[in-house]
Amino acid sequence: MNWLDEVNWDNNGLVPVIAQEYDTGRILMFAWMNREALQLTYDTKQAVYWSRSRNKLWRKGEESGHTQHVHEIRIDCDEDVVLIKVEQVGGIACHTGRHNCFFKKLENDHWLIDQPILKDPKDIY
Repeated sequence: MNWLDEVNWDNNGLVPVIAQEYDTGRILMFAWMNREALQLTYDTKQAVYWSRSRNKLWRKGEESGHTQHVHEIRIDCDEDVVLIKVEQVGGIACHTGRHNCFFKKLENDHWLIDQPILKDPKDIY
């Protein structure tokens, strides 16, 4: 059996993926992969995702240069969530120009932004 056959893909052939910073353990982002994206990620050691909005493969950093070098690929106990431990090249994982995508924190019934923009998205894309 191929290792990809052990993944519990959803009805659309996708699996949720969490990208975690290899050296700090910080969660950088959440995305989706299809079978081809996961195979390419494994083969190239560079994160490749599936863009549901564009309906195509998305190589992280293909426009911004902020690639993700993959150190480890893990799967959870139910085999329906993938965790990739990555080195975030350039220090920016989010399309908003922040270090990670989880920059809003719920505090006193409001979402507060607690991370600065490191680079203006207009200068990235």
